[in-house]
This record gives sequence, C-alpha cells and structure tokens, in this order.
Amino acid sequence: MTPWIFLALTLAGGIGATARYVVDGFIRGKAPAGYPWPTTLINISGSLVLGFLTGLATDSVLPSGVTIVLGTGFLGGYTTFSTASYETVALVRDRRYAAALGNGLGLAIVAVAAAWLGLWLGTSL
Repeated sequence: MTPWIFLALTLAGGIGATARYVVDGFIRGKAPAGYPWPTTLINISGSLVLGFLTGLATDSVLPSGVTIVLGTGFLGGYTTFSTASYETVALVRDRRYAAALGNGLGLAIVAVAAAWLGLWLGTSL
C-alpha cells in the first residue's frame, strides 16, 4: 500500500463515519421510533454499494486503489456491524424478541441480498 492510498483510505474512513452520522440523523427524524431503522438502512445501502464496487473491480472497471479507498475506507466508516449487534442485544434486553430476530437475522439476510444485487449490477455494466 502506497502512502497516498493509506492517506486516502484514512480520510475516506472519516468521511464515511461522518456520512453515517448525517444519514442516521436524517432517518431517525423521519422513521418511527422503536426499531433501529437508521442502522438497518445504512448497513443495507452500504452492502449494496460495496457489492457494486466489487463487481466493478472484478471487471477491472475500477482500479484496485479506488476500490480499497471507497470499499474499505468510506464504506468501512459508513457501515456499522457493531452498532447493529448492540441494537439487537438491546432489543432482546427489552424483551422485543421478534424485533431482535428481525434486526439480527433479517438484517444479515437482506444485507447479503443487497450485496449480491450490487455485485450483479456492477458486473452487468
């Protein structure tokens, strides 16, 4: 990894985390309370975009440095598995078992499906 890629990766991670904060606040202001919609939608959208970037990289449309910076840096800062895990545990703690199952298992299934869709789109260009 070159010093420039390292610097871009670092900056992209910070920008991704900032984007997550902004998107989270926007969704939180519009979505009904009681279910972690912001984290769910952020992780699904991040999975879709990462799949798309991977598809572009697979077909050599994007250089590997760009894929690293956007995929690992920006999307690594944007998505948040640890928050999703915590929110699932909080739902269990609150005895909201159906919501916890939907958040834990449902999010994993939908996020993987979104990544697959993104990969398919990225390789279809």
